[in-house]
Amino acid sequence: MSALVEVALGVGQQQELCQRQLQAEEAKEPGRRGTERLEALQERHREGKEPGRRGTERLEALQERHRELQEQQEELELLMNGIFKGVFVHRYRDVVPEIRGICMEELGLWVRKFPGSFLTDSHLKYLGWTLHDKHGEVRLRCVRALRGIYGIPEMAPNLELFTERFKPRLVAMAQDKEPEVALEALKLLTELDRSMEEALSPEDCRSVFPVVFVSSRALASAAGTFLFQRLLDPGRFGDGAGDNRNFLRRLAGFFLHSRLHEHAAYLVDSLWDCAGSRLRDWEATTALLLQTGTTLPFQEEQALVQILSSSALRLCQGQPPVGRGPAPKVSARERREQREERARLSRSLIPLLPQLLEKFSAEPEAVAALLELLEHLELGMFRTERLDKCLEAVLGRIQEVFGKHSRPFPALSVLPVPPSPSQLPQSHSQFIPCLEAVLGRIQEVFGKHSRPFPALSAASRALRALCHPRLSLHGLGDIARSRLGDTLGDRCHLLVTHLIQAVSPDEDDIWGLAATLTRLSVLFSDHDLTPWGLFGPLSELLRRRLGNGNGDGDNGVPAQVMIPAISCLFFHFFWELSRVPDSGASPEDLQDLRSRALLLLSLCQSCLSEPEPELREKALQVLLELLLLLGPGLPHTRLRLRAEAALEAQVGLALLDTVFVPREDNENPASPESLQRRRALLAAFCRLLLRGALPLRAATDLFKHYAKFSGDFGDILRETLRETRQRDGAEWARTLLLSLQQLFTELLLQEGPALRRLPEFQEIRDLGRRLSLFFSLRHLRHRRPLLQLHSEGIAFSLLPPPRGLGAVPGIPAGFPLNLPFLEVLSEFSARLQRPDRAHLLSLLERRWRELGLGPDFGADLGDFGADLGDFGAPLLCYRRSLSAAPGPARGRRAPRSSERQQRAPSSSPWPPTPTLTSTALRGGPQKRRPSPTLPSSESKRSWESRLSLMEEEEEEEEEEQSPNTPRTPLEPPRDLFGSSSLEFQTF
Repeated sequence: MSALVEVALGVGQQQELCQRQLQAEEAKEPGRRGTERLEALQERHREGKEPGRRGTERLEALQERHRELQEQQEELELLMNGIFKGVFVHRYRDVVPEIRGICMEELGLWVRKFPGSFLTDSHLKYLGWTLHDKHGEVRLRCVRALRGIYGIPEMAPNLELFTERFKPRLVAMAQDKEPEVALEALKLLTELDRSMEEALSPEDCRSVFPVVFVSSRALASAAGTFLFQRLLDPGRFGDGAGDNRNFLRRLAGFFLHSRLHEHAAYLVDSLWDCAGSRLRDWEATTALLLQTGTTLPFQEEQALVQILSSSALRLCQGQPPVGRGPAPKVSARERREQREERARLSRSLIPLLPQLLEKFSAEPEAVAALLELLEHLELGMFRTERLDKCLEAVLGRIQEVFGKHSRPFPALSVLPVPPSPSQLPQSHSQFIPCLEAVLGRIQEVFGKHSRPFPALSAASRALRALCHPRLSLHGLGDIARSRLGDTLGDRCHLLVTHLIQAVSPDEDDIWGLAATLTRLSVLFSDHDLTPWGLFGPLSELLRRRLGNGNGDGDNGVPAQVMIPAISCLFFHFFWELSRVPDSGASPEDLQDLRSRALLLLSLCQSCLSEPEPELREKALQVLLELLLLLGPGLPHTRLRLRAEAALEAQVGLALLDTVFVPREDNENPASPESLQRRRALLAAFCRLLLRGALPLRAATDLFKHYAKFSGDFGDILRETLRETRQRDGAEWARTLLLSLQQLFTELLLQEGPALRRLPEFQEIRDLGRRLSLFFSLRHLRHRRPLLQLHSEGIAFSLLPPPRGLGAVPGIPAGFPLNLPFLEVLSEFSARLQRPDRAHLLSLLERRWRELGLGPDFGADLGDFGADLGDFGAPLLCYRRSLSAAPGPARGRRAPRSSERQQRAPSSSPWPPTPTLTSTALRGGPQKRRPSPTLPSSESKRSWESRLSLMEEEEEEEEEEQSPNTPRTPLEPPRDLFGSSSLEFQTF
């Protein structure tokens, strides 16, 4: 069919050429037709032809040629139409997806090459119908075919009816479950909007715009191209190609009114490839924010600040935001261009940054965005550019801001104003104006914002960047930090002393202390504030609250004061610990530091019993980090702390109450911040397990919730299971068994022995099935822990009922109540080797006989358990799981049923071919020997010795096969838990 299309295309081209020649010949006068062939005409004249017909023969030849080509074209169209109806119409619905995809791909090719015959609704409808195909590859080829058709502007008039009919499906495919299909669908919609501007309605576009916030960067970039072409392109609205102000206004309006995402970084990254040059127009953006004439609405100005900050961070970092994939590889030329753009950004924003901070000083989100941007600028330009002209104006602005915001915080209104140029050395007074202004703005942020807004964290990080020793003017940053610490530290000492001594604390004092401690806790996370000596007063304050035991009484301290106080105590201890050298520390210093650690540990442990959930969460967070810092990895043995059994139990219960919250009981189950905090707590607890600060049995409560909370914490729990398995396989298997036993015992106490048909029991079986997947079939190092799990599980299942327990209805006398646990244990049987199955069958038989209960294990499996009723079904289920043959070994094909049967005698004179197994068995297949049972202790010892030899042989084989691969059973865990680091400033 494609070859016929090529032939028809050639015939069509010849027909068009002949038609043009015929039209040119008919346009000539009769006397001038064919004069170029004078010799031919003279010859015909000598033959007796009339002179009047000399020019008409050329015309007749062209007409004849045109009729022949037209007939050939009609014959080809008839032939193609017959093939299309006889073959294509049946094969485009073929059961093989590959054939359906080829049909759509070729149909698109036919339409592009020969639109005269195939650019019709009767042919295009097959492309539209196939858009609903259930296979992604077929839909992908179909969309690519349509994209090629819509990419030809001349075909747009013939696609109006098709577009109107299948437009809803094309728009819906922008959110297809296959990312490649959705990507091609977005490119198709972009071509459709370019060739047919009125085809897509505003409702259609509003359903496509949210794709700019998806996690796939390729998909988001294609959606960004569609968004820019449809809504933001200045050339489409007659604004001119060089005017970016209207572009920025429309972008800010879209980000504000769409309400699709709260982070502008993803929107900027989606537009970076198609509109990056417009986003990097820093002069237009700052002029639009600082203009005094026709200003934007305040909300749009805030949105534009977020866009400005996100664009600058995208340029400075050179990588997409979190969740958009890894950073692309950057060439040397691109790195040089990035440095040049960063320098241009710094030159544009550093002089205007004080004005922007002054304008948006009352908005924490805008202040946080601007201060976060400050960290990535070239701060050395404060000196190299000699920005001394704006010094006086900036200092005046700082005084106005402090006077305007002094009422709510009287103590903070006395923050010192940066010194004037006359008070500074001559070498500094020429290049520090903007640096002074920025430092003043940072002080203002700490003076205005007391709640845990991102502005405080951004201001703290910005101050840390200005205090970095590599910066030539870091001394001025140190002075600003000291003044800020003096103000907040003195106010904290004053309020804490007043609160401790007061019989009935004032609400204003409590509120002021909470605000001050919040600022100090955020500042403490990035700066060393230990010289202000806050540990003693704050610890005394917490002891007073915990000793009183009443947070709402007259002498109590509220939770909003205790939460930042605990953070300040932890950071105080952390900075002191960081200054202790690895060797040479005095015993007195170590003892003093240890006493502070014990005090903080005791305070946090007491806070775990408080009624406020926020306080318990903060205490648990600090307690986990403290145990991790003072764990086995600490070089100073005198500072190491080992958690006692009571503390382990209390931490485990607090973790269960805080992290594993059922969705129906969670106040805000859809909150990503709450889920992130819970994941951080769980990751911190798992780090304690992996580093040996807590015993492995402490993970019993974690593994109980592996199946129920796999959606929220499955990745952390899976990594913990893998790493703990590598460190101590035997203890790990005991921990898994203990988790299942505790769940079963709780259900048995609640529901009684008749629990096999309860959904809770099926959940325990499902948990066992999930945990059994961590026992590999290919590693013998997992063989002994798995066998130990089965042995201890059998012992638990066949425990005799307690003495003095009366008869249980429906259960024979003397039967073990834990017998249904064998069904849970059967989920692990598929991972056993054949010798282990025989050993466990022997063990099960011996334990069963010790109970004095029948029937005989030698009975047929169909009769076994018939006399026990429904309660004996678990025993039958577990025995069948042990009797089932294990799967084929790795690298070997399972024998077919026809090969296992004895072959019929052949009439061939040649002797039969011997059957080959691990060795050549002469004389045909032999009967399999029964699996040995090991009832005696001597046989058991010999069996264990053979097991250890098999493990050694397998390890030697692995080393021989991969001599260059290092064995890593004790490698440190991957950075899965480090990615969930605790952010104290978020509380």
